[in-house]
Amino acid sequence: MTTGLLQTSKQPGDAENHYYVVLLVIYSVVLLCGTISLSLTMHFLRSTSISTTSIPVFNLIFAHFIFLVTVPFRIYYYATNKWTLSKGWCKLVSSMIHIHMFMSFILYVIILITRLLIFYKKATHMASSKRMYAAIISALVWIVVLVSVPCAVHFSYGKEIEGNVANRSICFRFGGNIESAKEVNYISSTFVIVVAIILTALQANILRVLYRKHGKECTYQQDFGFQLKSLCFALIMVVCFVPYHIFRLYYLENIHRLEDVNEVFLSVTTFNCLDMLTFLGGRSCNMCLSCRTK
Repeated sequence: MTTGLLQTSKQPGDAENHYYVVLLVIYSVVLLCGTISLSLTMHFLRSTSISTTSIPVFNLIFAHFIFLVTVPFRIYYYATNKWTLSKGWCKLVSSMIHIHMFMSFILYVIILITRLLIFYKKATHMASSKRMYAAIISALVWIVVLVSVPCAVHFSYGKEIEGNVANRSICFRFGGNIESAKEVNYISSTFVIVVAIILTALQANILRVLYRKHGKECTYQQDFGFQLKSLCFALIMVVCFVPYHIFRLYYLENIHRLEDVNEVFLSVTTFNCLDMLTFLGGRSCNMCLSCRTK
């Protein structure tokens, strides 16, 4: 199996090379647009007052940042069809895309639930002391995640590749190691799909309620714009994460046959790095309106 993979990775014009071209394009777009998006967002957030969801948003920015740092290594690999760095670094880069996806999902859920509670008057803006505790907890969570996940990947994944010298130029092929954890993967994928759909439906219902209450004038309501951004986050979850996890339920029964296709679906999840454009869009509109009134 591994010999066949090595042969196909070197033959021009075959299916795997086509996947590599797609992956190269996707990660190049994500790196360029994601870097621009984060840079502009950080510039605009300097003048933004701290809100209830600011800490999760800053955590989301950090999640995008640490992932984007690893993207050039993926681009280089798919451009050359050869991994020239250590296998340990390959595992670390491979784990980062999963850390990014699940941390982003968790932070989306926190942001959306917080805003839902605010809408239904069951939560108020956090006091400064609570923000400090939230920041400390966030730091501890990141330390645990960034240490435990790469360590788990290092000691559990890729042993069969490490043992074969001929396969050391191959990276991001750890599908065979999922066999022993299928149940966990089924549960996590199902959980992501269900939660994303439920939160999106709840957020859409809030906009429906606001529209019925204010009619066409709802677009002038600050609360409507606030909840519209929340809906954008929910839709990003649905568009970027749900297709991958739906496919993953099928992939778990056809791991060796669909490993390349899985990489393409996994790469699509990284487009959520552009989620910060929701802040830029709202800020740009406000700037344009303020300029017109002057």
